[in-house]
Amino acid sequence: QVQLVESGGGLVQPGGSLRLSCAASGSIFSANAMGWYRQAPGKQRELVAAITSGGRTNYADSVKGRFTISRNNAKNTVYLQMNSLKPEDTAVYYCAADRFAYSTTPNDYWGQGTQVTVSS
Repeated sequence: QVQLVESGGGLVQPGGSLRLSCAASGSIFSANAMGWYRQAPGKQRELVAAITSGGRTNYADSVKGRFTISRNNAKNTVYLQMNSLKPEDTAVYYCAADRFAYSTTPNDYWGQGTQVTVSS
């Protein structure tokens, strides 16, 4: 079983930056594909970014060039650096892990979510 704990959410002005962190425990972290999803009020949960065990990344078109996903296997942590934030980025952001190391849509395990609000 994998436990995921997100942190780093908050309120930021448009154009600002935030970095989300997700600490994982309970598995061999380096063997898991990891990802970030988000869910805005009244909308379905959507994939924001994912990173495989080998470090290959994929992003939603809406965040390409603004968000960067990375992982530190020594710290069992995955990050989401969010720059040039827009009001439409406002959502609850969830960390996810997958038992398959090369999944591009990790979804076996979920964190509790962290709120990101972009507003002036």
